[in-house]
Amino acid sequence: MVLVLLAEGFEEIEAIGTVDILRRAELSVTMVSISDEKVVASARGVKVFADAVLSEIDVRVQMSCEALVLPGGGEGVKNLSKSEGARLLTKEAAAAGKMIAAICAAPTFLGQLGLLEGKNATCYPGMESELNCGKYLSDAVVVDGKFITSRGAGTTHLFAAKIVEELASKDLADSVLEKMIFS
Repeated sequence: MVLVLLAEGFEEIEAIGTVDILRRAELSVTMVSISDEKVVASARGVKVFADAVLSEIDVRVQMSCEALVLPGGGEGVKNLSKSEGARLLTKEAAAAGKMIAAICAAPTFLGQLGLLEGKNATCYPGMESELNCGKYLSDAVVVDGKFITSRGAGTTHLFAAKIVEELASKDLADSVLEKMIFS
């Protein structure tokens, strides 16, 4: 199972595009609101109905997940940073060796938590100093161990495909993108 955290102000394409591609790959995905409300407003006011709220997710479910996905969006990442539940879940997932995938501004959240120390990573241009990582790379998607980071909305397909590749296979990721006419 993949948990996708939704915070008020999340970037629509990064969240929904990733969920779409993961579900096309037949991966189990649960969109989780970090607030106590299932309806979460995106950066541009698109309201998304989450599958669950973080406070109601059982610890067994959290720890049985294979990956945690953190969409970007400036306000969304600020709200992630304010959430004790999101911080705790992310730290616990990292400690348990779960995959953590963050895109756009969200890698800076991982940097705030000290999770990217000694790691290669990328993020939205101009936010590099907030990564607190071993080495910043300008690649569209960077994988270092169990961490996947990506630059922004325009790299969502590549980001989601890399998650599919890491959780399932490159063949499946390529097949999903081919069926979507992604070139």
